[in-house]
Parts: sequence; C-alpha cells; structure tokens
Amino acid sequence: MTTISVRRLASDDWPLYRTLRLAALADAPEAFGSTLEQEQAFTEEAWRERLARRNQFVAEDGDRACGLIGIVPDAPGTAQLVSMWVHPAARGRGAADLLVRAVLQWASDHGIPQVELWVTEGNGHAERLYARHGFQRDGRVQPVREGEPGLEFGMVRSGPVGDGHTDATAGSRR
Repeated sequence: MTTISVRRLASDDWPLYRTLRLAALADAPEAFGSTLEQEQAFTEEAWRERLARRNQFVAEDGDRACGLIGIVPDAPGTAQLVSMWVHPAARGRGAADLLVRAVLQWASDHGIPQVELWVTEGNGHAERLYARHGFQRDGRVQPVREGEPGLEFGMVRSGPVGDGHTDATAGSRR
C-alpha cells in the first residue's frame, strides 16, 4: 500500500488541477457551486489565475492524484476552505483528513485563526470529517447554486492547528 501525501499546487500544475476539479464536478455535481459545463470552458489562463488566487493542495497516492482542497483568504483573520474532494477509490484511506490538515496548517502558518466552509445539506460524511477537525455549524444556510433547490450550511473552526482538533482519519465544496 502506498502512503498518501499532500502538496501545494503551483501555477504550472494547472493541467492536474483542471483534471481533478473536473473529476470532482462530474463525481459530485450537487456539492459544488459551479458546474462541470462552466468549468470545462475555462482557458489555461483561467486555471492558472485560479491557482494564483487560492492555495490549492493535492493528495497523491504514489504517482496518482486522488484528492483536492483549497483555502482562500477572506476577511482579515478568516479564510474559506473550498474545493474539497477525494476520488471514490481513495475514500476511507485518510486522504481527506490529510487535506484538511494541510489547509488548517496553511491558515495557522499565515496567522489566520478562523476557517469557514460550506457543506451540502445531507452530506453527513463531509460534516463528520470537518467536525473531527473542530468545525461546527454556525447557523448560516444558503443555496448551493442560485435558482436551484439544494442547500448548504456553514461551518466554522477557530483556533490553532495543534489544539486537539486535528486528530482523526478520511468530502465538500466549491
């Protein structure tokens, strides 16, 4: 069995990012605010710009990419966890936990004490994953996509990475 590792993507990794993001949108269209059709139309420049605006991490099982997560600074002291997805074949092997830990560590390293995210209503696996890492529902609710019936709820985590919230083991959005 290969060990899963996580690394941050660079702008030259845009083809890998594109492949994973499109796979995520195809696998779980209800979990993301965008659609496969919208993002299939993105140019190389758009993918590179996305990577420049956010801190995107990839989980790799040997030489195979198997998961994705991003973190985007928001208001002062706050960042948004986005684009969480793990390939179905890699689920249950700890990739999701490693990805969440990577973005929480990035936030801590950059002096950002609060991380927020959105989870599609009914995605109990994602909610349990985030709860293991100290996230709690914060009362916010919104549509996943405007004009569509699906809802998502907000979760928030405050505090340093090493405070006991990150001891766990193995999906969400944008």
